[in-house]
Amino acid sequence: MAELLQPPGRIIETEADLAEGAAWLAGICPVWARVMPDLSPLPLRRRPDGFEAIAGAIVAQQISVAAATSIWARMEHAGLTLPDRIAQASDDDMRAVGLSRPKIRYLRAIAETQPDWGRLRELPDKDAIAALVALPGIGQWTAEIYLKFALGRADVFAAGDLALQEAAKLLYGLDARPSPAELRQMAEAWRPWRAVAARGLWAYYRQIKGREGIR
Repeated sequence: MAELLQPPGRIIETEADLAEGAAWLAGICPVWARVMPDLSPLPLRRRPDGFEAIAGAIVAQQISVAAATSIWARMEHAGLTLPDRIAQASDDDMRAVGLSRPKIRYLRAIAETQPDWGRLRELPDKDAIAALVALPGIGQWTAEIYLKFALGRADVFAAGDLALQEAAKLLYGLDARPSPAELRQMAEAWRPWRAVAARGLWAYYRQIKGREGIR
């Protein structure tokens, strides 16, 4: 008998959802209560799910936000954000917009595979992440970014994100940037609104550093 999957939890669709999560965080943590008024309203950062969303997350892997934004703009100009155009483009075309060889390989493989994006919407967080991580070039960070921004999952947290680690260090006055495992443990206190906490940390990073921590 097939295993019955639990439906996804809370979905962030609107600014009102974010405001609810932000108010909850402020209610359970004096640090969030202190900074949240200056950070609100938090950016919604929702985007349509599917190939373009996962491609954007792949482009952003291990490079600065400015570099990722520039590459993505060149991809849009060249029409290389659609799976059929990726399949038809040459490696030279894709290198010309700034894509590395590994990212070209990942994008081609996913464009050819064409996962069932609609099915991902129905899966609980753990199973959706597992399905994404099974794709070429998709690690935990990329999968969690997709769930947060393309699927609107309210309780997903990308603990491997350097900007989140740095923001947590500064916000909580830590001596050192927390490791992914340490940050994930910190984030347990923010359930069931960890994706809102992530947006809050990115907003705090932007406020302190004067630049975006996520595209």
